[in-house]
Amino acid sequence: MSLLDGIAGPRDLDALSQDELATLAEEVRAFLVENVARTGGHLGPNLGVVELTIALHRVFDSPSDPIIWDTGHQSYVHKLLTGRQDFSALRSRGGLAGYPQRSESEHDVVESSHASSSLSWADGISRAFQRTGRADRHVVAVVGDGALTGGMTWEALNNITDDNERNLVIVVNDNGRSYAPTIGGMARYLNRVRTGEVYRDLGEKSGRLAGRFGAAGRALYRGVRGGTHGFLSRLTNNSELYSQLDIKYLGPVDGHDLPALIETLQLAKAFGAPVLVHVITEKGRGYQPALDDVADQFHAVGRIDPLTGDPVGGASARGWTDVFADALVRVGEERDDVIAITAAMLRPTGLAPFAERFPDRVYDVGIAEQHAVASAAGLAYGGLHPVVALYATFMNRAFDQVLMDVALHRAGVTFVLDRAGVTGPDGPSHHGMWDLALLNIVPDIRLAAPRDAERLREELEEAVAVDDAPTVIRYPKGAVGAEIPALERLADGVDVLARGDEEDVLIIAIGAFAATALDVARRLRDQGIGATVVDPRWVVPVSRSIVELADRHRLVITLEDGIRVGGIGTRVRQVLREAGVDTAVDELGLPDAFIDHASREQVLTDAGLTPAKIAQDVVSQVLGTRVPVARPEKGWRGLPAMTREGGASS
Repeated sequence: MSLLDGIAGPRDLDALSQDELATLAEEVRAFLVENVARTGGHLGPNLGVVELTIALHRVFDSPSDPIIWDTGHQSYVHKLLTGRQDFSALRSRGGLAGYPQRSESEHDVVESSHASSSLSWADGISRAFQRTGRADRHVVAVVGDGALTGGMTWEALNNITDDNERNLVIVVNDNGRSYAPTIGGMARYLNRVRTGEVYRDLGEKSGRLAGRFGAAGRALYRGVRGGTHGFLSRLTNNSELYSQLDIKYLGPVDGHDLPALIETLQLAKAFGAPVLVHVITEKGRGYQPALDDVADQFHAVGRIDPLTGDPVGGASARGWTDVFADALVRVGEERDDVIAITAAMLRPTGLAPFAERFPDRVYDVGIAEQHAVASAAGLAYGGLHPVVALYATFMNRAFDQVLMDVALHRAGVTFVLDRAGVTGPDGPSHHGMWDLALLNIVPDIRLAAPRDAERLREELEEAVAVDDAPTVIRYPKGAVGAEIPALERLADGVDVLARGDEEDVLIIAIGAFAATALDVARRLRDQGIGATVVDPRWVVPVSRSIVELADRHRLVITLEDGIRVGGIGTRVRQVLREAGVDTAVDELGLPDAFIDHASREQVLTDAGLTPAKIAQDVVSQVLGTRVPVARPEKGWRGLPAMTREGGASS
């Protein structure tokens, strides 16, 4: 039996020797490569924190001492050491989540996978322990150097250091990367520490010297190393970073030296006040294919060959992100005032080709979405047109800036939201399902949801032509479907995709739901019900032709990949009422709930958003047996007209 097989909880680590802990680390790395290769997931970040996680659970007593991961994608090792070793369905329905999840284990405290919030959590928990007579418990926050680019970490540090009588340990997991290499002045500063010759040479030479004296010498080296770190950090001027914060600094520590890690964490635990431990790790440690991946060191992978790291399952279809990437380059070639901004997601959001073509026209601000948006307002004021590319879930963090900095000042800024709607395996914190409901309340905003690649290209061109209001283009994760041509484009830009023999049901398809809407229309036709399918293209503001079409139909159905509450369907219904149109509207979308990790198909099935279910419900509404009931039409199909309550009229 392997050592890992014998770990049912963190306290099982107590019985292991230093050599056995090192063997355990090797087993964990092999386990991660073998298992994540089968399922996909965040491989590189977890390979980098193997020794750090073992040391944390050896020194601290989770869950009595809560360990907070910022962000939680590096929690796989934590899951293994807390009794969760079945990775066969990782990130699939019924299997382990890809992030900490309270329903899985008492050892998981914070579920959010949005960076830079861990120190605020730690501040709050440690204050609560202090005020409720549990001051003997410790709180540990593990924050990546990339998360230090987010303003929340510094707001939290400011408050943590104002009250220095708490057992709070902040571990900075410094690997020089967030998704990709960390950028900014902070990153440059830490990089000088990480690569400083004084620190490196002194550490290496002292280790070799101690090794010449055998086991006793190595023990002496480990014993003094914790104290030496402070000396070395002073030589590298790293203490300057925290000198004004009144917080104890330990490090830098080699994040793959288990004895040094354990001893340094023990010092931090015994200090009795907030301590910052600076740990230098290597993303992708121990797996050469990850180390050779310059782009992101296997930050997140699909299914791969564990020996080579090559993807398996054949070539993937062209994705929405790829289409946007090419389209933005084309826009950039036509207009030199267009620039791009992202928040530590250059490659994931498709900006890498633009950066290669126009290296001086891209700004990566780090994990700082609020700053990105407010800065974009300033760039627009200065005569440029910024394109801010973010994941839809991270747009939530910058809503105030969209409202008060961009929209209020009528700034021409285009937001491109990747991974909108249901994202699947990453779970509740990553579904991009709130953007439509949040953003459609912003005055004068214009929201587009392309149905295919050609619409994405043309809507991006239209968006950057707007210089007096924010524009938004949002699209889902994954492959782009086949092109869906329009039968007709109306005068205000609405595309008609299908017309039935009768104007019974108007289906308003938002973005990628166009294919679903056409399937529903075919099913309704088979039931003798005529359906018109339209793609508004620009879903906000609601076009005049949508109002006119709704007035001619008996029922309106809206389909959107976002929450129903306050979504586009709600907006359409309100606009119709304002125009005096009383056609019933059924707003179909996602529930206002946190949706667990599952495939997109499973999530949509649960939400009743399959063509079969939608068509079944529409038939019932037309027949008057389900609300909202379709508008009655006397003599329709030879049936008696239906009352608004659903009963037959005389």
